[in-house]
Amino acid sequence: MAQKYTTREEDYSKWYNELVYRADLAEHSDVRGCMVIKPYGYAIWEMMKDILDKKFKETGHSNAYFPLFIPKSYLSKEASHVDGFAKECAVVTHYRLKNAEDGSGVIVDPTAKLEEELIVRPTSETIIWNSYKNWIQSYRDLPILINQWANVVRWEMRTRLFLRTTEFLWQEGHTAHATKQEAIDETIQMLEVYADFAENYMAMPVIKGVKTESERFAGADDTYCIEAMMQDGKALQAGTSHFLGQNFAKAFEVKYADKEGKLEFVWATSWGVSTRLMGALIMTHSDDEGLVLPPALAPIQVVAVPIHRTEEELAMIDEKFQELGKKLKALGISFKYDNDDNRRPGWKFAEYEAKGVPIRLAMGPRDLENGKVEVARRDNKTKEVVDFDGIDGFIENLLAEIQTNLLQRAKDYRAANIQTVDSYEEFKSKIDGGGFFYAHWDGTNETEAKIKEETQATIRCIAIDQSEEAGVCMVTGKPSSKRVIFAKAY
Repeated sequence: MAQKYTTREEDYSKWYNELVYRADLAEHSDVRGCMVIKPYGYAIWEMMKDILDKKFKETGHSNAYFPLFIPKSYLSKEASHVDGFAKECAVVTHYRLKNAEDGSGVIVDPTAKLEEELIVRPTSETIIWNSYKNWIQSYRDLPILINQWANVVRWEMRTRLFLRTTEFLWQEGHTAHATKQEAIDETIQMLEVYADFAENYMAMPVIKGVKTESERFAGADDTYCIEAMMQDGKALQAGTSHFLGQNFAKAFEVKYADKEGKLEFVWATSWGVSTRLMGALIMTHSDDEGLVLPPALAPIQVVAVPIHRTEEELAMIDEKFQELGKKLKALGISFKYDNDDNRRPGWKFAEYEAKGVPIRLAMGPRDLENGKVEVARRDNKTKEVVDFDGIDGFIENLLAEIQTNLLQRAKDYRAANIQTVDSYEEFKSKIDGGGFFYAHWDGTNETEAKIKEETQATIRCIAIDQSEEAGVCMVTGKPSSKRVIFAKAY
């Protein structure tokens, strides 16, 4: 009997967890709060990483690597930064173990205490700006455009595979500039890079916006973000780009001599996305049968399965699919031919459906005789039998169609789940149903905190393209110049 899986309607959270295991993406580690990213899941992350890395380099950035450990004193130099991360830090206090005298195992050697504790990086602004102060003397040394691919640790009490784990993978860009405007331009440029990647590769529509003061990155003057809507109507912050002003430059005394020889503090940015994008990808497109992948991020874009009775039939089907594989490879399309006799075709169909492979091909004796092949689409679960001649061009066009369809489907879902509300009572009656709510807010931290406490909804962002609109706050009745986006979020 086939295993019954939880549906999205029954329990969205359980459906998500089951899908991560079912698609062989990741699993929980014995290390509390940490995960093992399995080969298929890591292959998707590698595709994301390679595409983004290329985009970063096209915009003038270079990769570097900085230490995993940060001296505790560095975090103390920027007050709001340390306040933002203090409760999430893992701290190294000793540098050696020794065998217990009673033979019970190893213990921490009490004589090997570090003179200064080391923090396992929750983010790298402090360690990087400590280096930048040695790299920057004059305007000729600017700008510095650095990106780092790394792991970070933020001690989480409630974890969820990909979405929130104690250790996760990410990239963090850290740039230094001579002028405020140049730093702001960099911040917005990288936000646009993230938005382009989300929409054109992940097929995930996003809203670009600015965070409120209370939701801002610790140590930033402004935080820009991209917000996406998942299939349960909750928001997910998919990427952030921070204008840091001169905060870290002042904390680490990073100055440069301008063309007149005058010393000025440097202007800074930082920006990043993480393996949380994997969770976003899953929850944007997948269904009750498993993962659904946009072709642009699918490790296997096309899989072919032979159906045969005799070795002679298999040999002829082999020849056809091997020939097709060469043509698809020349087009830059990833192709897998699965002629493993240890699994039946039906099992393979279910396996590749669960893994989200965009196109599945099947050929049996009758198809072979008629020069046909069955083509199954993962996005809408339709099948059609087409001529084998010219199938490579057909597949190339179909992959583009699937990519477009997934983006449009996600856009349609989001559009159907955006509401405008004017009264707090209406907001409270609807927020549990999910979706994005455009509402007026008086701009105060007190009102924002009240809404969060009473409804568990937060201001996701103030949309960049949101036009001015005079109104009154739905809670206090005080004047408001534009609506902001509220939602419950991951």
